[in-house]
Amino acid sequence: MQENDNAGVETANISETVDYEIIGIEPGAGAMGLSETALEEYDSLAGWELVEGSTAGMLTELDKAISNEEPIIVVGWNPHYMFASHDLKYLEDPKGTFGEEENINTITRMGLEEDMPGANEILDRFYWEVEDMESVMLEAQDMPMEEAASNWVEANRDKVNEWTEGVEPDDEKDIELVLTPWDSERASGEVMKLVLEEQGYQVELTPVDPAIVFQAIANGEADASLAPWLPVTHGPFYEEYKEDIVDLGPNLEGTIIGLTVPEYVDIESIEDLQPNE
Repeated sequence: MQENDNAGVETANISETVDYEIIGIEPGAGAMGLSETALEEYDSLAGWELVEGSTAGMLTELDKAISNEEPIIVVGWNPHYMFASHDLKYLEDPKGTFGEEENINTITRMGLEEDMPGANEILDRFYWEVEDMESVMLEAQDMPMEEAASNWVEANRDKVNEWTEGVEPDDEKDIELVLTPWDSERASGEVMKLVLEEQGYQVELTPVDPAIVFQAIANGEADASLAPWLPVTHGPFYEEYKEDIVDLGPNLEGTIIGLTVPEYVDIESIEDLQPNE
């Protein structure tokens, strides 16, 4: 019984030490909406604050806390290089407010298969693993994303060849990919840009807000996107525009979103936290 009492005190101290705050990212991001839901659903998070900011700001706070081995709770997700550079864990989410594992899908505008069958085939074949994306993102901390993507393409020729083998390039060479401005989607976008350019295409990458990704594809203003996280994070946008886009299916499986702490923080579940009373 004494051990359990001590554990309760430690858990309360963790909640107090982090000042009942969860360090978030950009307002409007899907992960922030899910975090807001968690604050509403869990009694243990009553009175807590989700701090809006930026991904860069969150990472700075995370690095600072880890360098001092202090507790911190952040909004986290895979794929992200922070999991490759730090020993982190997700807090268990018994209520399922963050949903199950998600996929990142490839979507195209209506008619792309007829207009550019070669490019459409490469986009349809494109598939890689969480570790692939995270390796590009991690290397991009020390060099431009374009260079990190180029290094990955050169080191993974077998995989790239699976996407392009036997594909006949199209007469129409200009193709626009829209993406969200996060490093994960910048990584996939830069890799695909290089792959398509090797096939003779002129590729434009356009970063936009998630809602605009779907709107641009549905309206035919852009050709394709590798960015949608489904079925939860970007699910509302998908439902709104699904009749006017073509879903080619996952290009990556096993994405996760959740409240994240360093491994040394001695809690395992959101329910281990204490309300701010």
